[in-house]
Amino acid sequence: MDSQCRNSQQRTAMTEHLLKILIVGDGNVGKSSFVHRYVSGQFNKTYKMTVGVDFSVKLLRWSDKEKVRLQLWDIAGQERFISMTRIYYKGALGCVVMFDVTSSSSFSSCRHWKQDLDNKAMLPNGDSIPCILVANKCDLAHRAVSADTIDKFSKAHGFITWMETSVKDNKNVEEAMRMLAQEILSVQSTMDPIHRPEFRVYPHPDSEFNRSSGEGRGCC
Repeated sequence: MDSQCRNSQQRTAMTEHLLKILIVGDGNVGKSSFVHRYVSGQFNKTYKMTVGVDFSVKLLRWSDKEKVRLQLWDIAGQERFISMTRIYYKGALGCVVMFDVTSSSSFSSCRHWKQDLDNKAMLPNGDSIPCILVANKCDLAHRAVSADTIDKFSKAHGFITWMETSVKDNKNVEEAMRMLAQEILSVQSTMDPIHRPEFRVYPHPDSEFNRSSGEGRGCC
């Protein structure tokens, strides 16, 4: 390999951060629609119940030297699948806990989902994984949970923050995921190297860009 080719590869080499992110919450709160909107940019009006887990990938060009590949695990919200969560949670570095802002019961269930996560999904150093609380369907007129109640719950249960989203109106979907990814990367950067997940370097990143996933720069 001549020096010109080697120098070209060095300029185009990028570090890839591989982040496994869980999407959890009761059934029918919009988890699958949220993931579909984020990955494809489209809103699916047809509701289809997730059985077990659905898996999607979103590839972001985070900076000139970094890519972030998000593995999004959409976990079924039905009670009969909860016994399987320990398997699905393994290796997760972050989580979206979602509820329907028009459903008080789905909000109440967030306590259970967060407790389940804290018990089963931990970082290599033993800390809880970063979680963001998402109040979905904020486009609907009827609200069953006030912003003040959500804010107090978020702070009391260790969420990094909470955010209202509307998958239908594409409100705060990308913003919520970007905030979570930023927090995960920030936490990883402060961990002892022995506890950090392995990052990979690709000489020609663009060649595999957007094969089977969404593509973006920054939060898009």
